[in-house]
Amino acid sequence: MKKHKPNTIFLLQAALLLLFGFLLSGCGFGSGKTTKLRDLDFTVVSEELLPAELSELIEERKEEAFQITYSDEDYLYLCVGYGKQETGGYSIAVDELYLSDNAIHINTSLLGPGPEEQKGSSPSCPYIVVKLEYMDETVEFK
Repeated sequence: MKKHKPNTIFLLQAALLLLFGFLLSGCGFGSGKTTKLRDLDFTVVSEELLPAELSELIEERKEEAFQITYSDEDYLYLCVGYGKQETGGYSIAVDELYLSDNAIHINTSLLGPGPEEQKGSSPSCPYIVVKLEYMDETVEFK
C-alpha cells in the first residue's frame, strides 16, 4: 500500500472543500434572475380594434385561461385571459410590463367585482390585450 504525505492529503481535502463550497454557494451562476432593463410603453386594446385574426384566436380560447402573443409588421400584442367567471364586473390590471436582458415580462392580475359594483348575473370571460412596439423577444407571462 502506498503512503501519502500528510501535506498532500491536506491539500486534496482543502481543494475538494473549496470546490464543494463554490458549487453550493450558487455564486449567481444559473440563478434564474433577470435584469430589468426598462419598463415598456403599451396600450390596452379594446375588442373592436383587435386585428380580425387575433380576435378569432381569443374567441376560440376565452372560456379557459390563456396567454397569447400575436404580432404584425408594426406591433406585438400580448393577451391574457382568465377563463370563465361566474359573474361579470371583473377587470384586469397590468402589474408589470418590462424588458429584461433576455425577454419581455408581463404580470397581470384579475380584479373581482367590488361590493358596490353591480355584478352581472351571466358568466363572463375577462381578458386583456396590450399592444406595444414590435420586438423580436421571448415573452414570459407571470
